[in-house]
Amino acid sequence: MAENVLDLIIIGGGPGGYLAAERAGHAGLSVTLFEKAELGGVCLNEGCIPSKTFLYSGKVFEHANNGKAFGVSADNAGIDQKAVVKRKNKVVKTNVLGVKGKMKANNVTVISAEARLAGRSGSNFKIVAEDKDYEAKNVILATGSHAIVPPIKGVKEGLESGFVLSNKEILDLETIPEKLVVIGGGVIGLEMASYFLTVGSQVTVVEMLDHIAGDIDKEVGDLLQKTYAGKGMKFFLNSQVTAVEDGQVKFELDGKAEAVPADKVLLSVGRRPSIQDLGLESLGIYTEQGHIVTDDRGRTNVPGIYAVGDVNGRWMLAHAAYREAEVAVKTILGQKDNVRYNAMPSVIYTNPEVASVGLTEEECKDRGIEYKKVSIPMSYSGRFVAETDRERSLCKIIVDTAHDRLIGCHLLGSYASELIISAGIMIETEMTIDEIREAIFPHPTVAEVIREAVFMLD
Repeated sequence: MAENVLDLIIIGGGPGGYLAAERAGHAGLSVTLFEKAELGGVCLNEGCIPSKTFLYSGKVFEHANNGKAFGVSADNAGIDQKAVVKRKNKVVKTNVLGVKGKMKANNVTVISAEARLAGRSGSNFKIVAEDKDYEAKNVILATGSHAIVPPIKGVKEGLESGFVLSNKEILDLETIPEKLVVIGGGVIGLEMASYFLTVGSQVTVVEMLDHIAGDIDKEVGDLLQKTYAGKGMKFFLNSQVTAVEDGQVKFELDGKAEAVPADKVLLSVGRRPSIQDLGLESLGIYTEQGHIVTDDRGRTNVPGIYAVGDVNGRWMLAHAAYREAEVAVKTILGQKDNVRYNAMPSVIYTNPEVASVGLTEEECKDRGIEYKKVSIPMSYSGRFVAETDRERSLCKIIVDTAHDRLIGCHLLGSYASELIISAGIMIETEMTIDEIREAIFPHPTVAEVIREAVFMLD
């Protein structure tokens, strides 16, 4: 029998876990958070934040080299990859310390250990960590996800030798490879491809699907590919990688064996929820296709057990985990709330950026939704023209004709990540097109392109 019964135990200290701890602690619950690695999880230590430090350094470098169009000259601009990595480490450390500070401020006990469910102890839940028992009235599972390592010949050996890199190792790379091959044209792969192309690598992307960027709107994805192809990035789509060996990535394309040379290979073929060794079977927690099944309040089939973030397989995005964490804690506190997934924004931080919210045109067709659309370049915004130079761009809006409401917005261009929240709010609140037209957009802003698109609807 554990000495004290806690109100809440959280397993996993990534975005969903630490935000749940912060909210619950602030509400006065007794909270213990278990994290076997570093607070902040993959997002803060190996993903979202460190990758953005790389991408921003690349953006500064690109601005320096292309300043003449704006009347600015910066001769002999260079990139110091060791300095980029050093700054990345500093940014990560600062953010991790910030999370630790929030835990302390909200009276959350943080234990650096691997924890697992171990059934019940009366009406409470039993958790075991380092051979010690803990009990809680509620449990939030926030164990995140891990990179998929496919059974491709040579990949395991390449990871051991350093020839093949995961999203973690590439963020510690202190040299710029002459030839980088990226296996996988999803978000992580494209962001790192974007950075290393900018700083001088010859980059090749090998993707098994017939398009890049996952499930984003096809028109936007095609334009993004054309943009990077124009910058010199090579793409091999519909390609199945067969081996990684002898300084090459080998693959099959249209039934033919192909190969591209590589100094380094980034393996980025997706992520899988981390549910192994969690003790789910001790409570009969229901899983499906490798993820924990939850409702829109984060509840599993076992009352008192919640799952937020990547582990529930809904949206593998930090901001999704944040919102799910808030809703789970509110539910524990007896407050009504639910996650509404119809307006979940997503961003690819390439340069130019891609941002999407709501339904794509392809999804509308699949669901039989009658819609109308407008696609215009962001150059309809005066500020965009003032701050870019012949940059490919797009603003695409999709409207449900039956209700005259915005149901999708897809952007390619500078500031896309900062604009998408406004479209998300329009979708979330079910604003009609007439109501959006009545909203006042500040001038000059890039966001005005959404207003321009709305006024072009029939």
